[in-house]
Amino acid sequence: MMYKTVLQRMGMKTCMPRPFSTSSRLNYKVAVLGAGGGIGQPLSMLLKTNTKVSELALFDIKGGPGVAADIGHINTSSNVNGYSPDDKGLERALKGADVVVIPAGVPRKPGMTRDDLFKTNASIVRDLAFAAGETAPNAKYLVVTNPVNSTVPIFKKALARVGVHQPKHLFGVTTLDSVRASRFASQATNGLAEILRIPVVGGHSGATIVPLLSQGRVDLTGADRDSLVHRIQFGGDEVVKAKAGAGSATLSMAYAGARMASSVIRALDGESGVEECTFVESPLFKDQGIDYFSSRVTLGKDGVETIHPVGPINEYEEGLLKVALGDLKKSIEKGEHFVA
Repeated sequence: MMYKTVLQRMGMKTCMPRPFSTSSRLNYKVAVLGAGGGIGQPLSMLLKTNTKVSELALFDIKGGPGVAADIGHINTSSNVNGYSPDDKGLERALKGADVVVIPAGVPRKPGMTRDDLFKTNASIVRDLAFAAGETAPNAKYLVVTNPVNSTVPIFKKALARVGVHQPKHLFGVTTLDSVRASRFASQATNGLAEILRIPVVGGHSGATIVPLLSQGRVDLTGADRDSLVHRIQFGGDEVVKAKAGAGSATLSMAYAGARMASSVIRALDGESGVEECTFVESPLFKDQGIDYFSSRVTLGKDGVETIHPVGPINEYEEGLLKVALGDLKKSIEKGEHFVA
């Protein structure tokens, strides 16, 4: 304590951890399905620093126990347990979970679109949804696995097959689009990414991603605006190309997934006014046959509390939204038809 006090008097920072969130209580069990992958490992590490998490259950078909052993050495108070498919590992990981985060699936490779991922990842998400619905029917489910525009409808349909009808508990994690929007816009305008808040609506792939720059007070026009919007929509391609076939946007996605999980947990813990943009079952465009839509959502103890309308947008953004809705409808139908 004396050592810390001396450093503080000297104006120096001590080596104390800076967790994702702070709380005097350790209450919540979080299960990560796909914890051994490129997203799952850093995501699990970040969740270990969340002081609201009492238990972290890490499942993967390969490597879950090893990741748990490694992350378990981090000096926060949560307990970490790893599970493999043997000995009902998936069921044990899910049992009693308050929040289930699903980054399981194959990553993008050079030349692949999110739709190219569909066949393999659709089956993975469907089977995990069956297991989650049967073992943790009251949990909050955060789907990271791409293509989110299709995997969230798959998850919803699969839950219904096992008798779980909790639309307010299901989230498609589109947080990375918001993270990219604030970062890229700050670079384009010499602003501060930490305080820049740009709502991103629509979906989570290419042209379905609609950054509402006007609501974030980003005053760009012409080629500068077009370039920024394109970079937000296709930021994943930038990472895939830079990694030259060795991976995709795993680290930034892990950060975004941990941020979304933290927000859900904060709301679950009773904090009011917690908001994120997320892909949920939504009434906003149901009249156009679009049952899911990403928009600003207020979170509560029961999951989705309020789905906010898109709000005022300019003519340019109206054009982006029109394109997004057409593509989004096709992706949603693709997911629903897969389960059907």
